[in-house]
Amino acid sequence: MNISSSKLKKLIENAGLTDKKTLDKVSKEAQEKGEDFEEYIIRKKIVAEKNLREIQSSFLKIPFVDLTRKQIPKDTLFLIPEATAKEYKVIAYEQDEKNVKLAMTDPGDLQTIEFVRKKTGRSIISYLTTSDSIENALRQYRKNIRSQFDEIIQKNIEKAEKQGEKDPEKLALNLPVIRIVDSLIDYGINEEASDIHIEPVEQEINIRYRIDGILHNVLTLPKQIHDGVVARIKILSNLKLDEHRLPQDGRFKKEVRDQKYAFRVSVLPIMDGEKVVLRILKEGGVNLALEQLGFQHSALEKIKVAIKKPNGMILVTGPTGSGKTTTLYTILNALNIPGVNISTLEDPVEYRMSGVNQSQVKPKIGFSFANGLRSLLRQDPDIIMVGEIRDKETAELAIHAAMTGHLVLSTLHTNSAAGALPRLIDMGINPFLIASTVNVIIAQRLVRRICPNCIQSYNLTDAQVSDLEKQVDMDITLAAMVKEGIIAEEKEKQGLKKMNFYKGAGCEQCGGEGYKGRIGVFEALEITDAISDLVMKKAPDEEIENKAIEEQGMIIMIQDGFIKARTGITSIEEVLRVTKE
Repeated sequence: MNISSSKLKKLIENAGLTDKKTLDKVSKEAQEKGEDFEEYIIRKKIVAEKNLREIQSSFLKIPFVDLTRKQIPKDTLFLIPEATAKEYKVIAYEQDEKNVKLAMTDPGDLQTIEFVRKKTGRSIISYLTTSDSIENALRQYRKNIRSQFDEIIQKNIEKAEKQGEKDPEKLALNLPVIRIVDSLIDYGINEEASDIHIEPVEQEINIRYRIDGILHNVLTLPKQIHDGVVARIKILSNLKLDEHRLPQDGRFKKEVRDQKYAFRVSVLPIMDGEKVVLRILKEGGVNLALEQLGFQHSALEKIKVAIKKPNGMILVTGPTGSGKTTTLYTILNALNIPGVNISTLEDPVEYRMSGVNQSQVKPKIGFSFANGLRSLLRQDPDIIMVGEIRDKETAELAIHAAMTGHLVLSTLHTNSAAGALPRLIDMGINPFLIASTVNVIIAQRLVRRICPNCIQSYNLTDAQVSDLEKQVDMDITLAAMVKEGIIAEEKEKQGLKKMNFYKGAGCEQCGGEGYKGRIGVFEALEITDAISDLVMKKAPDEEIENKAIEEQGMIIMIQDGFIKARTGITSIEEVLRVTKE
């Protein structure tokens, strides 16, 4: 867009969106990282993109349009092919006999405007819009994907069955089978699934997709094509076609609509054949800020203090699939500046990060976390990430590294932040070493976000309030809401009955689920002198947690969840699902 960085800073400052000191600081950061100033302030959430576009609209005398809730007629939307709309961030959203209205993030893109003008033969009226508007419109291209998906699958099943091929290698190269597997993958990407499950049962194959953490049954396939589907995935993953008795693990990459994806493949023999699970990982790394993950003010401050320390340990805990790796990468992203040597040991490497030395452990050949960490320490690292602390040897080496001038990031499988400390002691680590090296412990879960297109408010009934009070200490939870500035003190006295909470009614955008996307609920335990004393005494996790609440005002996960439920990010049911399971 034809606005210089200096002019844009002035416009933002005059609009009162942020102050000059902040703008000068982020401008310098963007310059150091070689990033565009406008894109940088949007990515870092310095200024909301909608506010930025509105002031640009006013300055450039180009009208602004918000499409985030607008349903676009199909004949208008498809004036621009989906691939073009995605690449150039342009949407045709209204038309008449003489004009076509285009929503763009860059109305100065004359080449795209000319392309649409020639294609339609009509005059073009350009509007400025946001990335969220573009994303909403792009989802509308794919609204009927399920029916198309079913049709493609059915046609190719019939072709595959007619051909009756039995040889596994020929099956894997069979065109209908290739199309079926490609369709399964494309559907998973379109629905933003994290995993695809291909599960043989006695008479058929069940296909399930994990979307926003929940498994959904999507379709069944005839058992006759099972061998072909598995063979095709094995070929893609470079696995042994003739091995059906042992589990196998592999990987492959695929580009879909100009976006690269990595697929982690697990094949497991079960009673009715081989079950396949594909984990879908978007390539290009994690480029988030901690605020975007869902950290509230008090937890955020503790983490920001901890990552500024030159040495010590930051631990992230939670069950599998709770987003620990994303949190670690987000912290690494904040630490990844010129002048530091960052090295990681991972199993597996899920995201590639520029400027970080990433190593994949291979226990089968002796390259374990412990052995890898020994070698890594000879590489002069400043910051080390160890994918997971699984045993005493790895824990001892990580703590030794934290004591000798390195900042160490890692994960543990415990249910709470306080539970990580007794867990390390149970591994055989000296309590004194734990107390003197650990800086902060983060515990987390992932909750589903309420769909913004069908969100509605409601008040709790007397029965619901009574049931909640049996499950949750509401006095402490309401006090946490006051502390975070979510409710006023007078609301705390009124209790839950007068408060608005939220849920999703279900719509086309979210497939009737009422949820779209996920966000974290967190607790952050800072290791203060008082907590260190309890660690030295080998105190149980309940005592450590109570002390942290009393001394630090620590907000535990369920309270963080209720804060997000009160502000319309998630629902009470989701908070209870992930924190009470």
